[in-house]
Amino acid sequence: MSLAKRIREANDFAESYCIRKGEKFRLKDIDPADTGKVDDKSQAKEVLAEGVQMLAQMQDMLYADNRWAVLLIFQAMDAAGKDSAIKHVMSGINPQGCQVHSFKAPTSDDLEHDYLWRCMKDLPNRGDIGIFNRSYYEEVLVVRVHPEFLAKQRIPPELIGKRIWQDRYEDIRNFERYLTRNGIAICKFFLHVSKKEQKKRFLERLNNPDKNWKFSAADVQERERWDQYQQAYEEMIQNTATEYAPWHVVPADNKWFTRLVVAATVVGKVGSLNLGYPKVSPEARKALDEARKRL
Repeated sequence: MSLAKRIREANDFAESYCIRKGEKFRLKDIDPADTGKVDDKSQAKEVLAEGVQMLAQMQDMLYADNRWAVLLIFQAMDAAGKDSAIKHVMSGINPQGCQVHSFKAPTSDDLEHDYLWRCMKDLPNRGDIGIFNRSYYEEVLVVRVHPEFLAKQRIPPELIGKRIWQDRYEDIRNFERYLTRNGIAICKFFLHVSKKEQKKRFLERLNNPDKNWKFSAADVQERERWDQYQQAYEEMIQNTATEYAPWHVVPADNKWFTRLVVAATVVGKVGSLNLGYPKVSPEARKALDEARKRL
């Protein structure tokens, strides 16, 4: 099968989980345990391995082409599998052309700037793939659920009104429009895990000494705000899904399926960029021929 055909298939598969501007979307309508028409886990692993290999090939071309950058954004509730998806899908990538940034609580330095600043300075270079494990979207998620965090940002009171979240959605849409107009292709993923599956994974972390380090008491505190977070995620997706930067809402109760959807989406996105290796000019070709003779 040709590379072009495989990219089209990846696009078609990923499209099932894509949310764009104006589309009717309710989070409760998406089953976190959904595996689409894929019911063979072992076959899914084989397809994922093929996708990883394709992505490695395309990354090499992305780097050589040196016009585009790719930004992958992962958002999710705790234990939804962000780290796992990044690890498996990007396993074949050349680390020299890929950077992962995890955005936790803002530092004192971050709070001296606007809320987009800390992510802006970590955007990928041309030819590279950048990964945001959480991102500026925390500003309409955790900050919305915890209003006290907004107070710490020292924004002038007259700028904080009833429309602050709508204003931030608008800021983000405009920011992502700016990025895409400057050659940064964006893939956004919300890994949709169920409350039941999250509990199961939390207990695994508590019961397995090798995984204790992954657990924090704060995880349980945030779980108690589950409904608030679900509403915040739903409104975030509704208001920031665009044609140029749609959201992919990925069922996350089965990690093997999550990885498959993420891989297909990234392959489809990178494959759509019309990449190519730079053509050698006649002068450069002559120099190469001369070098070959000297060797």
